[in-house]
Amino acid sequence: MGFTLAAALRHLGELAQVEVAELVPAVVSWNHGPLGKCAGQPLQDPRVSVHHVDVAHLLTNAEQAYDAILLDVDNGPEGLTRKHNDWLYSIDGLTEACTALRPGGVLAVWSAGPDSNFSQRLLKTGFKVDEICVRAHGSKGPRHTLWFARCSR
Repeated sequence: MGFTLAAALRHLGELAQVEVAELVPAVVSWNHGPLGKCAGQPLQDPRVSVHHVDVAHLLTNAEQAYDAILLDVDNGPEGLTRKHNDWLYSIDGLTEACTALRPGGVLAVWSAGPDSNFSQRLLKTGFKVDEICVRAHGSKGPRHTLWFARCSR
């Protein structure tokens, strides 16, 4: 909904390029309209390009194209919003993500909760994994899980 993008842009330099994959055109429209105001209009940033595609399309055959891949797609590493999203968190999807990262690149995945099976899949596909638990909205919100994974290949 724009908040992850806005947070990333605050930490990136002016030469950074950010590609956003959004499958639902209405979400992009909302972010150009009233929802964008809530996040500080991140889609208007000149460093951002929006692709109306499934994120899997950007990852497939993208050899060493990205320094970082941030997946904030579902409520965690399972296809909650679309069953097809299961591919992103599968061995095949994670292998594609690893291939798409440049040396030293990071795959970051947000989840509403922990998932030990996902951590194991990351390890099996050649990632070195840091799994952390954080509270939303500082110290009072619900606990979320973040995975930061570096491809060791």
